[in-house]
Amino acid sequence: MPPHHRRLHPRRRLPAMLCAIALAVAPLWVRPAAAGPPDAAATTAALTEAIGQYGRGEVDAARRSFEALAARGLLAADYNLAVMHLAGDLPGGAEAALPHLQRAAEGGFVTALFGLGQVYEQGRLGRSDPTTAHRWYLRAAEAGSVDAQVAVATAHYLGRGAAKDMVQAAHWYREAAKGGDIGAQYLLASMYEAGDGLARDLRLARYWYDVAAKNGDEAAPDKVREIDARLRDAPG
Repeated sequence: MPPHHRRLHPRRRLPAMLCAIALAVAPLWVRPAAAGPPDAAATTAALTEAIGQYGRGEVDAARRSFEALAARGLLAADYNLAVMHLAGDLPGGAEAALPHLQRAAEGGFVTALFGLGQVYEQGRLGRSDPTTAHRWYLRAAEAGSVDAQVAVATAHYLGRGAAKDMVQAAHWYREAAKGGDIGAQYLLASMYEAGDGLARDLRLARYWYDVAAKNGDEAAPDKVREIDARLRDAPG
């Protein structure tokens, strides 16, 4: 078992909170409204109200609001309905959530792409299916999800759901490290240190251990000091 195995991708839980769209970000739609582009401010207000209804415990009202927005093609509304099914607020569990997640994911809603990966990895539809999970994680990773990048990297690192491939593992840990994932920063450093999947480079290992240390990783400061000593003692 590698010394950094504890940092590999855990079985992350599906988000417990509903997904809002920031006022500054245009809503994502499956299709444009027949009358033209949707009113972003009105849509954001409607979505915010639906989330407020859910927060107040008005589950039926929230469901109706999300269903109305989903019927108009709002991907976040489909995603939120899926979360409500998965959380047990609406009946049907993962099977009822699946079409909502798929609709949002196929429309390019990154959180739904990652959520589908979780559903298959966690066996919410029956048995765990790491291969299908990996396919959804990969789409989410390519769309910029840091959590998905960690999942894809770990699949290749362990050979779980994807071919064991240290080059691909290093690539995706690097992407996640650049995105701010502390575990990925430490893992990438360890891969540079050991020469796993990329050329051994103590200076780059030290760089990423230092980044992880500055972001709060407890073990990384010791690794920085260790590598500083090795670099200092290395023949000129």
